[in-house]
Amino acid sequence: MVEVGLFDSFRRKHKGGGRPGTLRKASDEDTRHLEEWAAARHGVEAYVEPRTTVTETTVVLIAHDGEWTRRRIASLEAAQQFGRKRSIPVYEVAKVGYPKRMREYTERLKRGKQGG
Repeated sequence: MVEVGLFDSFRRKHKGGGRPGTLRKASDEDTRHLEEWAAARHGVEAYVEPRTTVTETTVVLIAHDGEWTRRRIASLEAAQQFGRKRSIPVYEVAKVGYPKRMREYTERLKRGKQGG
């Protein structure tokens, strides 16, 4: 016989087996995604977002045309090392903000979805 609690079906299933309320750290999968994404595009720059109460440190890679991706990264230092290894400039979002091309790319995507 298996005991099932009254509210078990309402509990969220957590990726990676993490406990509720704990922040997920950067994984090898995150790093692999960033590596593959950067290698497939040109003019890539990295923008590091600081850790918050909701997420760990993240990095946004932005290509020449504004296309972007975001993943967790261990720290600002890890992002800088990632950039050095791949000759990608690394910026801190809190100091420089996001580039205009990223906002323009996101707007183009929104307009495309609304029109289709």
